[in-house]
Amino acid sequence: MQALTPRHDQFRNRHIGPSAEETQAMLETIGVASLDELIDQTVPENIRDRKSLQVSSAISEYYYLQHLKGIAGRNRVFRSFVGMGYYGTITPSVILRNLFCNPGWYTQYTPYQAEIAQGRLESLLNFQTMVSDLTGMPVANASLLDEGTAAAEAMSMFYSHRNKRVKGEPANVFLVSDQVLPQTLAVLRTRAEPLDIEIQVSRVADFELNEDRVFGILLQYPGADGRVEDYREVTERARDKNITVTVAADLLSLTLLTPPGEWGADAVVGNTQRFGVPMGFGGPHAAYFATLDSYKRLIPGRIIGVSQDRHGNFALRMALQTREQHIRREKATSNICTAQALLANMAAMYACYHGAEGLTAIAKRTHHFTVLLANALQAAGYSLANESFFDTIHLDVAPEKAAQIRQRAETNGYNFYYPTEGGIRISFDETVATTDLQVICRIFDAPLDYQGAPLTEDGGVEGVEGRIAPALRRTSEFLTHPNFRSYRTETEMMRYLKRLENKDLSLVHSMIPLGSCTMKLNAATELIPVSWPEFADIHPFAPIEQAQGYKELFRELEHDLAEITGFTACSLQPNSGASGEYAGLMVIRAYHQHREEAHRNVALIPESAHGTNPASAVMAGMQVVVVKSDAAGNVDMEDLRAKAEANSDRLAALMITYPSTYGVFETGVVEMCELVHAHGGLVYMDGANMNAQVGLTSPGRIGADVCHLNLHKTFAIPHGGGGPGMGPICCNEKLAPFLPGHPLQDTGGQRATSAVSAAPWGSASILLISYAYIKMLGAEGLRQASMYAILNANYIKARVENHYDVLFTGENGRAAHELILDLRPFKSVMSAGDLAKRLIDYGFHAPTLSWPVAGTVMIEPTESESKDELDRFCDALLSIREEADAIASGAADAQDNVLVNAPHTVAELTADEWVHPYSRAQAAYPLPYLQQGFKFWPSVARVDDGYGDRNFVCTCPPIEEYV
Repeated sequence: MQALTPRHDQFRNRHIGPSAEETQAMLETIGVASLDELIDQTVPENIRDRKSLQVSSAISEYYYLQHLKGIAGRNRVFRSFVGMGYYGTITPSVILRNLFCNPGWYTQYTPYQAEIAQGRLESLLNFQTMVSDLTGMPVANASLLDEGTAAAEAMSMFYSHRNKRVKGEPANVFLVSDQVLPQTLAVLRTRAEPLDIEIQVSRVADFELNEDRVFGILLQYPGADGRVEDYREVTERARDKNITVTVAADLLSLTLLTPPGEWGADAVVGNTQRFGVPMGFGGPHAAYFATLDSYKRLIPGRIIGVSQDRHGNFALRMALQTREQHIRREKATSNICTAQALLANMAAMYACYHGAEGLTAIAKRTHHFTVLLANALQAAGYSLANESFFDTIHLDVAPEKAAQIRQRAETNGYNFYYPTEGGIRISFDETVATTDLQVICRIFDAPLDYQGAPLTEDGGVEGVEGRIAPALRRTSEFLTHPNFRSYRTETEMMRYLKRLENKDLSLVHSMIPLGSCTMKLNAATELIPVSWPEFADIHPFAPIEQAQGYKELFRELEHDLAEITGFTACSLQPNSGASGEYAGLMVIRAYHQHREEAHRNVALIPESAHGTNPASAVMAGMQVVVVKSDAAGNVDMEDLRAKAEANSDRLAALMITYPSTYGVFETGVVEMCELVHAHGGLVYMDGANMNAQVGLTSPGRIGADVCHLNLHKTFAIPHGGGGPGMGPICCNEKLAPFLPGHPLQDTGGQRATSAVSAAPWGSASILLISYAYIKMLGAEGLRQASMYAILNANYIKARVENHYDVLFTGENGRAAHELILDLRPFKSVMSAGDLAKRLIDYGFHAPTLSWPVAGTVMIEPTESESKDELDRFCDALLSIREEADAIASGAADAQDNVLVNAPHTVAELTADEWVHPYSRAQAAYPLPYLQQGFKFWPSVARVDDGYGDRNFVCTCPPIEEYV
């Protein structure tokens, strides 16, 4: 990067919360003389890295944006009618400005605390209803990562369901149509291999439905080459043989096509990208998964359901909220953790804004423009592979002719798709214009009389006949709920978005102190470029020559992440933390196979590990052996040694989180890695707690071989109300050759494993955020961010440790970047859930609740919070302790008190009758700061969340009739 003139306004001063004066006061409270002394007492000396990171020097926000404009200029935004699951779309400005670019929406956390998440819960329920209506299926989730992984999740779900009680040889064949998108097929092959699922690809007409061997089939609707076929017959045959049918469907096409739910599908999966979410060179986009009611307890991802609060009022919450991978661990069938919630919200609002009529008009216009092109090309002598289509035509063109057309197309600024098997495909979308039609016909030397015609009442082009067979045309209604009819004007949509936003607590209100989730500042400068067209409007399968800016950015980011982790190579493909876990383990698996040690399949995983760790290991074909923790919360070295020796011949990997999930830098971590290496295994480090490591130590320094990084934690990508996430993996030289590849772009190592995500570089557009974070902080800023994360955690510890037991600490009594408070001593008067709900009354989101230890809360303040905010949070904790003491002493009623009734709503506090023994003021304003603008009002009272003893109803259908 070119050296720039220094400026006084360093980004690190904007990103890091405490000032110099505040820092000194905090250090005095902790009892150390300097920040360096605190770090020396926290991070073990044998793993400290005191060398400066070799990343570029920090630049100011202003200069960074100038720098990025230069990179953006190296991307060439063509008209990409490539299709293949990614399309041009028009993001309504009201949604772009008020949702996508609004920190009140993108800095929210996953809606586990329902009382302060009713806005996004309603929006996500809109998403589920939209998907359910369009697919014709009764149950949908909200949401998944991309179409490829959604199809893979369906395959795994049906494989497990079919064979869970089978004795003898399982049915393990999955039949895949040759019309399935190649990136989806690649992800299917990756997921299938370690589970011993056999993928068979053929024409649907050639499917052999052997009920003893085949457990499921996957169809593409419309097909990859655009064809629209009637699959009723094969679906009926499959049902008769107890074979499940999954359909990967284009959601926009289902406004015109008979939905799969009406012709017998068991699951429908796909992507909602073209519902107002830019292509972004691959993501992020919200995938969908819809299925029958009988599978609702098996469906991967999150489901929003209808419940009620303690007053019996309507409320929403996450249904089936046990987070299977955390509860069932190695018995889980999915490792899904992150959903693409922000993008699901965008897609849902796109549907609300357009409604059924608007979506149908968009679909019909897209279809009719495709018909106009097909008619013109056929009249010019070109042959179409498919007479019935929605938005895509496939031209049977000789290779020499295809090459000529490609050159002419790219000269005119157009991209089409050129399959390896030959021909040309063109896919239209809602951005297509008459000028596009004219230019494309000139490219093909096809005369075109069409100069533009009026639209029909339902959105089609006057005088154009469709190419969808009558038997496949949709007749059923969809999107009939008032939410899809009420917000058609910008005024109404703006107010609806604001009304929902006002129901949700986000980082615009207060600190979100969730342990292991790292809810730090998501700086505006980091986020602004994500919506620039040079990054947002590039197709993921566009020629890489058109994305040289992206290529430069990827190269620099891969270098910086490898440097930060102490490794030599990086893959940006995994598009969530759990996907990164899986990718890292698949790379380890490939390494052992290459060394002809495929028998190595045992993964040692501490019992304190993230719940996704054992789930990912099983998905990667490994057998999980749990390692105990000692009394201090560290990995029990004797148990690790015994189990490593017992499984020496089969040991594949050790999975560790560092600092530990208990918020401690374990001193024996180097010994752990050396022990596993001595027995032929490799070490995978979960990067969830990387925020305490950057610039101080590294996975490579401690002896790990591969790690994933949660870019939506340590590297500032917003959580988005539950997604997007990114989980790149970094590794050493021995594993670098096996980094994942992709069928449509050149990625990965020399012996690349198959793709783990549908897009080559995952959710590429949000990599800009982490790139900005590193460039604006520079080496020293990155190190200081880690140091201040540790400072802030230890400051909270110092302020509350005389009132709450801090469950685990390091050898010198210090926490890492997070700490666990033990609430079990208060169980007779206050549960962890009570504290979580009461914190809402104090204006705060709860810490991580009852994980990794039941009856505790785990707090992570991050480096972005000021001393004033930390003090408000600590004051709230100390005040709640006093409220618990009042119950214990009998000064407060044991059954009717501020803790068990929390949170308190405006409706309750302003009711004519007040029935509680405590005052309204004590309920609403227990501390003075709340009267100074820090108060957040929940829109509903306490909702049953599985932690209390209430058992309110919670169902998960599409939206019931509510207004």
